[in-house]
Amino acid sequence: MLNNIRNFSKTIFAKILLVIIIIPFVFWGMGGVFSGGNTNNIAKINNQSISTQDFINYLNSSKIDTNYIKDNIDENVIEELLAELISTTMLSLEIKDLSLSISDKILNKKIIGNKNFLDENKKFSRIKYEKFLLSSNLSAPSFEFKLRESELKNNLFAYISGGIKSPTFLTNNVYKNETKKITISYINLENVYKKKEDFLDKEISKFIEENKDTLKEKYISFNYSKITPQNLIGINEYNETFFKKIDEIENEISNGSSFKELSNKYKFKSIFIKNLKEYEIKNYDDEEQKFYKKILKNTDNKIELLDENDYYILYEILNIQQILPQVENAQFKEKIKQMLSNRSKFEFNNDLMKKISKKEFSQSNFDKLSETNSAKIESIEIKSIKDNEKFSNESVKFMYSMSKNSFTLAVDEKNNIYLVKIVNILENNISKNSKNFARYANQANLKIRDQMFTSYDFFLNDKYKVEINQKTLDRVKNYFR
Repeated sequence: MLNNIRNFSKTIFAKILLVIIIIPFVFWGMGGVFSGGNTNNIAKINNQSISTQDFINYLNSSKIDTNYIKDNIDENVIEELLAELISTTMLSLEIKDLSLSISDKILNKKIIGNKNFLDENKKFSRIKYEKFLLSSNLSAPSFEFKLRESELKNNLFAYISGGIKSPTFLTNNVYKNETKKITISYINLENVYKKKEDFLDKEISKFIEENKDTLKEKYISFNYSKITPQNLIGINEYNETFFKKIDEIENEISNGSSFKELSNKYKFKSIFIKNLKEYEIKNYDDEEQKFYKKILKNTDNKIELLDENDYYILYEILNIQQILPQVENAQFKEKIKQMLSNRSKFEFNNDLMKKISKKEFSQSNFDKLSETNSAKIESIEIKSIKDNEKFSNESVKFMYSMSKNSFTLAVDEKNNIYLVKIVNILENNISKNSKNFARYANQANLKIRDQMFTSYDFFLNDKYKVEINQKTLDRVKNYFR
């Protein structure tokens, strides 16, 4: 989600709504899509309409840079922002339905008790309050409205999860899971996998033949000219005359002028590049690499003007070919070996996990794998669920969910893969008198609360039907293009 989006997206409840609202909307469409009706409405939640003006007001209040929206228009930024507004509106509807309210007296107490508005004597300072409003570009009514909305949402969350108190056994389970020590044996599978240099020429040739269409590489031939103030207007100055000339060139391109015609007219030095390949770009200097990469992305044989900040590049692609490199090409051959190696690793890991999941992998298999490949079996004690000295956080968390004598695969921070066996698990119970008991009780409460929020998620999903007016949404997106 956008860094500029504030408040709602940072709440726990927003993260829950993300699952049922934002993600389905961005990737598959949210609920139904209505194309007719009132073209001023961009969405509807049950019978509550969200107008285009509501959406624009939301964008303005979010203070998101318009240029950011334009630059990310094809990355679903509008859809994400609309989903945020829908989420906020849905919460407001739920608050209204539950008849939750905040009195003016409570709101006033919240304001005068805010530590940001207190003077050195810990008393409410009207001057500090007014300065805050001015610096935030807010009026008192708008700030109080936002504060009321925020407090109502907090009340909703408290309504859903208030009064949670986990039983002692759940607190003890959280403590045991986070503080237990597990001893594991492991084999670094890098010592087991087939090495790149062990792939035979016939294996390489077979792989190329089976995948020749996907292995073809893009080769382009093109002419280009570098345009600077010096070679366009005769002086080394980015002035109005220079940019007028650039505009002229762009207009001539639009009117169908060729690269040759423009080069002759403006006396540009033309450079011809034949059969440029992507992996060859690194052989050129940094400046050339920068715009060569852009040219390579072009899929049309057309003339184009690139703005490279300090200069412009006028280029025309003459030919684009998809060619299968020769196997004698050292870089291509190395690439194929790497692909064969990756495929071999994937198949080996996949086969291993199938055996583990079917309980067809035993200690004797573990020992045999080590012996056959001269791969050393090592041991280590993981001291807590946060101990990531050897393995990644995700791998440690998964191992902490496993039972004694079970096998799995784990990775380290360098993406090396290991076959792991849980050899021993040492657990301790927590006493109610422990100084850490309250901390683990709170964690147990949070787990229960998260489960309650998840259940409430499904309830909201059934209760509120969300529809999007696709035509209006497209019109809003076109406005920002």
